[in-house]
Amino acid sequence: MLRRLALPLLVVLAAVLGGLLLLPRLGGPAESSTEVRFVREMIQHHAQAVDMATRVREASGDPEVRVLALDIMLSQQEQIGQMRGWLTLWKRPWAGAGMSAGHARAMGMATQAQVENLSTLKGRAADVSFLQLMTRHHQGALGMVGPALNPGVRPEVQALARQIQATQSAEVTLMTRLLRERGAQPLPTPASSHGDMDGMQH
Repeated sequence: MLRRLALPLLVVLAAVLGGLLLLPRLGGPAESSTEVRFVREMIQHHAQAVDMATRVREASGDPEVRVLALDIMLSQQEQIGQMRGWLTLWKRPWAGAGMSAGHARAMGMATQAQVENLSTLKGRAADVSFLQLMTRHHQGALGMVGPALNPGVRPEVQALARQIQATQSAEVTLMTRLLRERGAQPLPTPASSHGDMDGMQH
């Protein structure tokens, strides 16, 4: 009789202990966590990419550039929604402290003047400027994903980081080819994509 009771009790005890181990995960990551920092900064990063893609769609007549811009707009808007959803579930505000100009440059982001200048260009000039800015922007994002791939980071965040890494690596290759075909070269690679992740530590 005791032996028959022992097995169900052990099963219940294991379930309770397993639930206790999951409680920190269910509660969401801390404000200073890699997950929250990565998601907030990637939301800002994606928002600028969507802005630039929207502007070049209005300025360009090149089918390849317009299709690329649309792909970036749709995929990164979807990811912004996903990341904002996580912050809501984690009971964290969408906006953080913001980033310095130096940190933004290390992440490959364009200046506001460069973004606005896209709306003043037409045709090939718009295409080349967009491809140069977006190539550097993507290279910055590839530098940002490193901390999100470390052991212990929530699996959903790791999965998104891997998705960004794969998609944007392929788009960098595509944009480099498009620039070459238009007689232009990429801009210098941002520091973050060389492994300088100091900007993530603030």
